[in-house]
Amino acid sequence: MAFATRQFVRAASSSAATAAAKKLIVKHVTVIGGGLMGAGIAQVAAASGHTVVLVDQSDEILKKSAKGIEESLKRVTKKKFADKPEAGAEFMEKTLNNLTTSTDAVAVVHSTDLVIEAIVENQELKNELFKRLDKFAPEHTIFASNTSSLQITQLANSTTRQDRFGGLHFFNPVPMMKLVEVIKTPMTSQKTFESLVDFSKALGKSPVSCKDTPGFIVNRLLVPYMMEAVRLFERGDASKEDIDVAMKLGAGYPMGPFELLDYVGLDTSKYIIDGWHSLEPNNPLFAPSPLLDKLVEEKKLGKKTGEGFYKYK
Repeated sequence: MAFATRQFVRAASSSAATAAAKKLIVKHVTVIGGGLMGAGIAQVAAASGHTVVLVDQSDEILKKSAKGIEESLKRVTKKKFADKPEAGAEFMEKTLNNLTTSTDAVAVVHSTDLVIEAIVENQELKNELFKRLDKFAPEHTIFASNTSSLQITQLANSTTRQDRFGGLHFFNPVPMMKLVEVIKTPMTSQKTFESLVDFSKALGKSPVSCKDTPGFIVNRLLVPYMMEAVRLFERGDASKEDIDVAMKLGAGYPMGPFELLDYVGLDTSKYIIDGWHSLEPNNPLFAPSPLLDKLVEEKKLGKKTGEGFYKYK
């Protein structure tokens, strides 16, 4: 009986080892998009020992991305290695050595384990990108999108690897924010999902899981909250200043909703709510805002343009 038990334990251990062997351990990462999010993702992946290629359309954009990453790394190093400057210098060097840039996405995906897309929030452009890369990436390569508002399933359908496709939604600024939403579509395999969770943990992040529902977890709660604040202001029920103060002092939020809208970008917020409204036109939570539309039309997009709901010097 004891022998039989030992045999069963060995068999179970062997099965577990085989299952673990099948799960992809991500070593090589390709990040498409050298903006704030893409550069941040590339930075944390390189800092955690992954080989990373950051891709964008021009060398000029990539030089700006590389400069931003280096400045961000200096801040991280100063804080993390305050009493150990030599260790900090070594960390900087190793991280930067792990990171290269390219303007040719097709060329670099030949040897990657994971492609993370972080380009502009445009369904057609993302579909075109994934469809093209799908032809050149190895069979084992997982595709993931950092989209905050589009359906992962629709993006996955532009490829032949729906089972190796998921969402990895990081938060800005990526080096500071601990959360990653890992999105599993009905077609995402368990192996792919677990690989994405493990990758997120390897970056030092705290992954949470969500189905492919509009806005996932955070934005599904956050965007309607911000839109309701705008409606409150539009109706004249309270000033934007008082609404911000109320939510900071009454709810303990670090920013009020109008401060947060300006930080996120009014164009981004409008794009998200318009997309959701087209999916669910009868949902009052997703109703567009005339005031938000007006500000975006006037190019008052928030902090990045110097004016949104507030003015910035």
